[in-house]
Amino acid sequence: MFIIDFGADQAEGAAAAYEAPFEYVREHVQPVRATNRRKAYRERWWLHVEPRPAMRSALAPLPRFIATPTVAKHRLFAWLSAPTLPDHQLIVVAREDDYAFGVLHSRAHELWSLRMGTSLEDRPRYTPTSTFETFPFPWPLDTPDEALTDERRAHRDAIGEAARALDERRRRWLNLPELVREEPDVVPSLPPRLLPVDEDAERELERRTLTSLYNARPAWLAHLHDTLDAAVFAAYGWGEAGAP
Repeated sequence: MFIIDFGADQAEGAAAAYEAPFEYVREHVQPVRATNRRKAYRERWWLHVEPRPAMRSALAPLPRFIATPTVAKHRLFAWLSAPTLPDHQLIVVAREDDYAFGVLHSRAHELWSLRMGTSLEDRPRYTPTSTFETFPFPWPLDTPDEALTDERRAHRDAIGEAARALDERRRRWLNLPELVREEPDVVPSLPPRLLPVDEDAERELERRTLTSLYNARPAWLAHLHDTLDAAVFAAYGWGEAGAP
C-alpha cells in the first residue's frame, strides 16, 4: 500500500503534474475536504492536513531514522529509511547512529517509557514529551564526539555494536534469505524490494513480524537484548546489582 504525498507545501499546479495520483485525490479527497469547516482544509485539499514540515526537515538529511509504534504491546524500535515517511501511528527520532538506537531499545528506556508514558486499554502508549524528552541518556545525544572521554567512546562503541547485532539478526529472521528475492522497485531511485519466492514463502513471511518474534522471545533474541542491556548499564556505571 502506498500513501499519496505531495509534500508539505507543494502548489496545486505542481501537484497536478503527477496526473494519476492527483486525479485520485481530486476524486476521493476533495469532496470530503470541501465540507470541512476549516478554510485551510478546504483550500489545500491535495495536501495532508498536518504535513509536519519540521519533521520532514529533520529527517531529510538522514539515510535512516529510528521509529517506534505509538501504541504497542512491546516497546520496539526499528530503522526506517528515506524516502519512507511515518504516519501518525509512529513516533520517530531523527537520529541515524547505533548508540541512540541501542539506548532507546534497552531495558532502562523500556522501563522508563512504561513508567512515564500512558496506555490505551492494556497497551502502553509512547508519549514523547513524558518519555523521550525526559529520559536521562548516559550523556546527551547531541554531545559532539570530540567532547566525549575515551571511556565514553568505548561505551558508545559497545552499545553500537550490540545494537547492530540485534538489528541485523532480527532483519534476517524477518526476511530469511531462502524465502525472499530482490526485485527492482518501480521507482529507479529506490532500493530493490524484497518479495517472497513463492506462495509458501509468502505465508511464512506474513507470520514473521516483530510482534510475533517478541511474543515468542526465543533464546537468541533474549541473549542479544541481554548483551545490549549490559552495554547500556555499563555506560551508566551500573553493575549487576544496580541494574534495573
